[in-house]
Amino acid sequence: QVQLVESGGGLVQAGGSLRLSCTGSRTIFEWEAMGWYRQAPGKQREMVAINENETTQLSDSVKDRFTMSRDHAKNTVLLQMNSLKPEDTGVYYCYLRNSVRDYWGQGTQVTVSS
Repeated sequence: QVQLVESGGGLVQAGGSLRLSCTGSRTIFEWEAMGWYRQAPGKQREMVAINENETTQLSDSVKDRFTMSRDHAKNTVLLQMNSLKPEDTGVYYCYLRNSVRDYWGQGTQVTVSS
């Protein structure tokens, strides 16, 4: 049974935009944090954006180019990615935390060509 559904990844030219969407299962209740991580080849997974306690945090590398919005009622977060760079290439993972455990999506590939 799918617990986090991701969409929006793909191939885009440098300077272009993509929008990622992630929706948690209806069986996940009272989530505390939800956001996005990414992992580039040869690098460790890093936080991109996360919303918790009514506050959104963005990594320094993306804060001037990405925005994230959330809908608590739908267990959904959107990541709008603008002015994409080749270094943004990687697998993007949706993340959700509630009082019981952490949840991870399967990942969606984002490739930015130069």
